Amino acid sequence: MKNNKYFIIDFDSTFTQVETLDILAEICLKNDPKREEKAKIIAQITDEGMEGKISFRESLEKRVELLKASKEDIKETIVNMAEKVSKSFIRNKEFLTSNSKNIYIISNGFKEIIEPIVAEYGIHKQNIFANSFLFDNEGVICGFDKENILSQNNGKVNKLKELNLIGDVYVIGDGYNDYEIKAAGLANKFYAFTENIERESVTKKADHVAPSLDEFLYHNKIKGSISYPKNRINVLLLENVHPKAVQFLKEEGYNVEVYPAGLDEEELSKKIKNVSILGIRSKTQVTKKVLKKANRLIAVGAFCIGTNQIDLEECTRRGIIVFNAPFSNTRSVVELAISEIILLNRNLPDKITFMHQGKWDKSAKKSFEVRGKKLGIIGYGNIGAQLSILAEALGMEVYYYDVVEKLALGNTKKCETLEELLSISDFITLHVDGRKENANYIGEKEFELMKDGVIFLNLSRGHVVDIKALKNAVLSGKVGGVGIDVFPEEPKSNQEEFISELRGLPNTIMTPHIGGSTSEAQENIGTFVPNRIIDYINTGTTTNNVNFPEIQMPKLENAHRLIHIHHNVPGVLAQINNVIAKHNLNIIGQYLKTNELIGYMILVVDKEYDNEVINELKNIENTIRFRVLY
Repeated sequence: MKNNKYFIIDFDSTFTQVETLDILAEICLKNDPKREEKAKIIAQITDEGMEGKISFRESLEKRVELLKASKEDIKETIVNMAEKVSKSFIRNKEFLTSNSKNIYIISNGFKEIIEPIVAEYGIHKQNIFANSFLFDNEGVICGFDKENILSQNNGKVNKLKELNLIGDVYVIGDGYNDYEIKAAGLANKFYAFTENIERESVTKKADHVAPSLDEFLYHNKIKGSISYPKNRINVLLLENVHPKAVQFLKEEGYNVEVYPAGLDEEELSKKIKNVSILGIRSKTQVTKKVLKKANRLIAVGAFCIGTNQIDLEECTRRGIIVFNAPFSNTRSVVELAISEIILLNRNLPDKITFMHQGKWDKSAKKSFEVRGKKLGIIGYGNIGAQLSILAEALGMEVYYYDVVEKLALGNTKKCETLEELLSISDFITLHVDGRKENANYIGEKEFELMKDGVIFLNLSRGHVVDIKALKNAVLSGKVGGVGIDVFPEEPKSNQEEFISELRGLPNTIMTPHIGGSTSEAQENIGTFVPNRIIDYINTGTTTNNVNFPEIQMPKLENAHRLIHIHHNVPGVLAQINNVIAKHNLNIIGQYLKTNELIGYMILVVDKEYDNEVINELKNIENTIRFRVLY
């Protein structure tokens, strides 16, 4: 019938992530001394054929000639290939099974391998067209059926002519020969499938580039397993976040852009317009001005501990969730603090400098052990608590002060006031958050209360210490050594000059905000933050976030999940339930949590719904954001 829709799908590197003959080559050549050389040649021939650089017949003949595969090798290849079905095809199995009558697998690969794999997805045997191997008496491949139309040049075009499909024909493939079907006038559209491999010679000929089957379904308004293709979700990652984060987000299917430095308010305001996920570290400021331009932003990932660089209240009002990494770099910061305490107490920064100047100063002057000394920790959170454990192990007497009641670990003692801690400590280390109220938390008055010759560290936030007061305390001898990792003003990139009043001071260690910059910490952060964001987008789960109510959700099958974010005012829940009741939808699960600003609701319904339901839920008064997961 004329209104029928037919879907022509390639197999190698489209239905599956890899080329069949490449995998067969790996298996059958595993004991061949020239296996690497032959496998490389086969892969190269495959690419040349797919890009249209050599004829398909020539490509096929050359590859089969190099293979000495047996029927047992083919069985092993089938098992291997079944585990390499493209992720978006696995995700959209329902589309394949429900449309199986109108789906045709047309491949220049081999039916012996293709049939058992696509059968698992409901594809009818009579709709599978591919080549066939020829075997000798010992069951070893000796060639292929050269009479098969698909073994010949323009085989796919000629097969489509044979089929004479009446209706709309859509071709999905990664090779030049898939495009040729459209070029011959036998298809309405050709979709270049790039989930597994992208060939410029193919994409530039395509009517549309489909990085996944989700994109193809969305583009044609066909129901898929997810409501919105992940390749349309734009991710902007700033400040050299760890490559693991980039890898995770790309593997999830997002469109990822990486920028090495931070962006100022004006630059970010321009850049953020079409961004759905923003990843930053500590330099980039996500201000109200920036957020006003962020019409598509749904999540911010802070690849660090602190979030004072983000306007959390404005994010919450706009329904933008924020995740950080509160534990991932704790150990790295603690180790830096311990190392600086020891270095400064031995006056090593000056001695190291003298050695580079050619001065030999062998002396125990101003050089002490840390054992038996008093360490004062201001801020007893994750870092402060772990620091206290390591410091005790070194024989130090540890004290802490925190505005929040905290359980002391080991033999650590709590000080009731900041003044008490300042007056008794030989070493003072700051681990407070970056809220505005903490600006100049340590200033001239606080330095006066400290012991003469105190060692002072700030590895928290730059603005919490009055730099001028610190400089004066060093020059007067009140402070005997300084370790500073954070500064009120920091360069946006490694190319900018670092300027500070502390440059050139004696027994002073200055580091470029690298407290958490170890390979282990950055890898942990690069794993933790993307996983939280991906989980939020896929399931609606908000655990370990900074500004939203927390809800833990499992993955869902055979149901629909709707997310409604609204201002926390009376009556919204009643309006939502009225819409659900009006459209006779049965609620499987309803999850609602609130904070002082917003309500976060997840609705799980067990049947299809029409667009009117979506429109009415979106238009409920005080709705901030509405999202359909599936």
